[in-house]
Amino acid sequence: MARPKPTILIVEDEEGPRNALKIILRPFFELAITSSRHEALQALMAQPIDLVTLDLKLPDGYGLDLFHAIKRARRGVEIVIITGYGTLKSSQEAVRYGAAGYLLKPFNVTELIALINRTLERKHRLDEIRGFLRSAPDLWADERSAADTWVQLRDRFPVLSSMHPVPPFPGPCDAGDVPLIADLMEASDHMLISHANRVRSYAALLAAPLNLSSDDQHALAIGAFLHDIGYVALNRWDAGTQETDGGSDRAEDLHPMLGVRMTAPLGIPEHASHIIAHHHERYDGAGHPTGLAGNQIPLLARIVGVAQTFDHLTAQTGQAAMPFTEACEHLGSQAGTALDPDLVELFLERVSESPSAHAAQTHV
Repeated sequence: MARPKPTILIVEDEEGPRNALKIILRPFFELAITSSRHEALQALMAQPIDLVTLDLKLPDGYGLDLFHAIKRARRGVEIVIITGYGTLKSSQEAVRYGAAGYLLKPFNVTELIALINRTLERKHRLDEIRGFLRSAPDLWADERSAADTWVQLRDRFPVLSSMHPVPPFPGPCDAGDVPLIADLMEASDHMLISHANRVRSYAALLAAPLNLSSDDQHALAIGAFLHDIGYVALNRWDAGTQETDGGSDRAEDLHPMLGVRMTAPLGIPEHASHIIAHHHERYDGAGHPTGLAGNQIPLLARIVGVAQTFDHLTAQTGQAAMPFTEACEHLGSQAGTALDPDLVELFLERVSESPSAHAAQTHV
């Protein structure tokens, strides 16, 4: 059965570009056409939308504010920024928070069609994964269920190809699993995969002067990338419960061990599993899931603890993200309480010496 035509929502306040997009896209897609934030949100709520082409300059608001509103309201909707108003910063923020691409006016028609087709094909694959994850309440109920789930995922989605750079995995988790894992995480939440990639890079930046063995470097890359994979299982878990109060704390408490359960069949290194299990321990012993303190916490988990904290400080949406200097100060204030003080000091030295590394990561 042929797929129905995807529906594209055009959000463009200028008549010329709006008409051009309409002429270019109408032969291939169903269209909804709007010229303001208000109209766009109404259209989004009125019908299923697959993709939005979004101008950043709108008569009733800033386009990136609408971008965030769309992502909150319709997680699976893809967005392509098309603007003559954009700056490098706005381009980077849009990609950082899940835009499929960014084109400046006057745009190239061939590039536009190619980008939209790639994005919609990828959306179709991710939607299929989302459907699979919704198909049963116990995909990750225990290690045996998790093993069966990975077999089903490999069988059903053998040709998925991730857009995200991820580290190679050893053993039973071969190279073919890597894009599948990345797509699984992105199907759950784009911010999950973006956070994973940034934390992996920050962890590598911190670990470089520590003279880790090659095995530990490899385990760190894997564990840093997978540290929050438990949220994929937790989304399934939350969907089947009636508990709503304290959900955020519950997620923090549960996702490390769920992540360990999910990855057990993949054959990842033991030290990578330790990262997944213990990245929310605190240096003062007040963390979870086991309340380890100080050097009882595995070194690689302490490294990821610093990396993930810095990313949470600098990569929040909208106005919540801290400027670089303020984030460094805040990170320093957690030395000796939440975080290993020696690693915090080393990380601040490293990231201050390589501010471009921070800038690059906030654009992922």
